[in-house]
Amino acid sequence: MTTTTPSTPTTHSVNETASDKGLATGRVGLLGAVVIGVSCIAPTYTLTSGIGPTISAVGQYVPAVLLLGFIPMLLVAFAYRELNNAVPDSGTSFTWATKAFGPWAGWMGGWGLITATILVLSNLAAVAVDFFYLLLGQLFNNPAISDLTRNLWVNIPTTFVFIAIAGYISYRGLDSTQKLQYVLVAIQIAAIVLFDVVAIHNAYNNGGFDFTPISLEWFNPVGIGSFSLIAAGISLSIFMFWGWDVTLTMNEETKNPEKTPGRAATITVLIIIALYILTALAVITWAGTGDTGLGAGNPENQESIFAALSEPVLGKASILIYIAVLSSSFASLQSTMVGPARTLLAMGYYRALPPVFAKISPRFRTPSTATIVSAAAAAVFYAVTRLISENALWDTIATMGLMVCFYYGITAVACIWYFRTELFSSMHNIVFKFLFPTVGGGFLLMMFFITAYDSMDPSYGSGSEIGGIGMVFILSVAVLGLGVFIMLFTRFAHPGFFKGETLTRISSRDDDQQPLV
Repeated sequence: MTTTTPSTPTTHSVNETASDKGLATGRVGLLGAVVIGVSCIAPTYTLTSGIGPTISAVGQYVPAVLLLGFIPMLLVAFAYRELNNAVPDSGTSFTWATKAFGPWAGWMGGWGLITATILVLSNLAAVAVDFFYLLLGQLFNNPAISDLTRNLWVNIPTTFVFIAIAGYISYRGLDSTQKLQYVLVAIQIAAIVLFDVVAIHNAYNNGGFDFTPISLEWFNPVGIGSFSLIAAGISLSIFMFWGWDVTLTMNEETKNPEKTPGRAATITVLIIIALYILTALAVITWAGTGDTGLGAGNPENQESIFAALSEPVLGKASILIYIAVLSSSFASLQSTMVGPARTLLAMGYYRALPPVFAKISPRFRTPSTATIVSAAAAAVFYAVTRLISENALWDTIATMGLMVCFYYGITAVACIWYFRTELFSSMHNIVFKFLFPTVGGGFLLMMFFITAYDSMDPSYGSGSEIGGIGMVFILSVAVLGLGVFIMLFTRFAHPGFFKGETLTRISSRDDDQQPLV
């Protein structure tokens, strides 16, 4: 595929066919951005893999923990909105942190986003392949087909195919992405709502497995008691909300780029919290929180709560849940590639990475090298971790949570510093540029350090360890250390960015009104 490299940054209008970086503009409206945002979070996939461990950690207080995890996400979303209104750039965290704090912090902020998405891409692919063979096994009534997912010589090549298809659709641009996502998102939301309604109805009429009447006390975090349990639950819920910022990374390709991405992010997190709380109520009401049988606290049900409960709740209609989880994981696999590809594009464009990452497909006006590298990195990471151990693969979920707290926190603090000269000039600025970023970003950074410390314990995550240190902590240090190594290499190979020649740190908002050199 032939590609072109954009030249020096210039000013542009959203009505032009291409942005400064060469991306096609005006491709995505508000509805399309919300659909892609919901798809990236992948509510069906996230619920089936996340609701069980959360129930195991905090029992019936899942709604309270979900709200505690939702609040900082919403507050940080407002910080993203304010930054996007001022600087609609596909580099998002990387660009904004660079403008606020300089190249070193900006580079690591971008690295946090890239690695978080690469980590989750590998897990999305794993879940998509698992449910692909489960669905085939149910369709043909052949358990041997379902068991193929445990055969690495079948599983890994199938995963590569899924990643390649998702990468190809992303390469073709946001038009193709939107068309696919409308269908896949509709399927998964309909399946979730169906499961929830039937579960609650059956629980109140037939008792369910362990009927537990809904109570307002479930929304009270004080009832959990232990702060460590609250922290563990919030860490899991942060993973469940992650992904809404994809609406910001495609800001240069949206209609009304100063407004649409921020509005889409806010609407996305509101839709997600509604789905999550409804599902938490349905699961706990029907199954209870016990650790035996179909109880939601049973360790055997933790890997996929829907795989365990869908048939008892829905009967033959449970195949809809398999289709929904497969749709959800594949939809997110495809839409999640939007984020790292456009961040890599921005880093290449501003020479924070080799210029090859700034290449654009002349036909589709999408990041070419960046999309291919994102897909290849996810495939390689999946293969390596799966060959090492399935536990190592699932430990990447906790590692991803750390990376999310890291780069979301940096971005929120960047919002405060970027607008520092006008923070108290109006009530709007006090609330949205100071108070919300301070509370949301401060909380996420606190969770980053608390979780990093806790992850040193071998019992954290899957229980895997090396030399008495937990695998989650080792993976996190390795990911950040690799970022520092690549950053130092780029500093010497392409020093322009680090000298402030391509993207400059600003000393005041007035300094940011002119196009960058």
